[in-house]
Amino acid sequence: MNLSLYEIIAVITSLLSVWLYVKENIWCWLTGLVGVIFYLIVFYQSKLYADMGLQIIYIYLQIYGWYKWLYGGKNRTELRISRSTAKLNVMLATIGIASTTLMAYLLSRFTDAALPLWDSTATVLSLIAQWMIAKKILENWIVWITADVLYTGIFFYKGLFLSMGLYTVFLLLATLGYFEWRKSLQKLQPA
Repeated sequence: MNLSLYEIIAVITSLLSVWLYVKENIWCWLTGLVGVIFYLIVFYQSKLYADMGLQIIYIYLQIYGWYKWLYGGKNRTELRISRSTAKLNVMLATIGIASTTLMAYLLSRFTDAALPLWDSTATVLSLIAQWMIAKKILENWIVWITADVLYTGIFFYKGLFLSMGLYTVFLLLATLGYFEWRKSLQKLQPA
């Protein structure tokens, strides 16, 4: 097993962060930031460059999400859960397909990336899901479920078994998150 202290810290803080996302607890962003920094190191060491680059973007998204959850609602109030629209879904799917195609091409052509297509697909899905969770869009959990399934396979293939276990738990938490957020959204809507 290829296990490092960096991966252990990344796993623990990331797990805590996702649990806090499910519970809509603002501290999810700080714990997420710590996990992101440690996963940056893990992915660099594993030559998963798309995922390494993703961690750099996540640093920004953690700060953005923290701000949005605190002040992204009406009149700079706390942000509430909302639903995605058909227009947004089409836009995100278009961006996702184009970005995955470009990233996979660049990684396969210019790096020694281990799994350029799968790494790129999981990376792009994660970016979309993270942006959606920062905006508190319910369907972020569906995108996370898809990304978590891909990551589980990638990490198994690369021998990152602790991370594989983490993403299996993330898959369960994303499913729970969807139902918890949907219940929370239903409470906000008038009868």
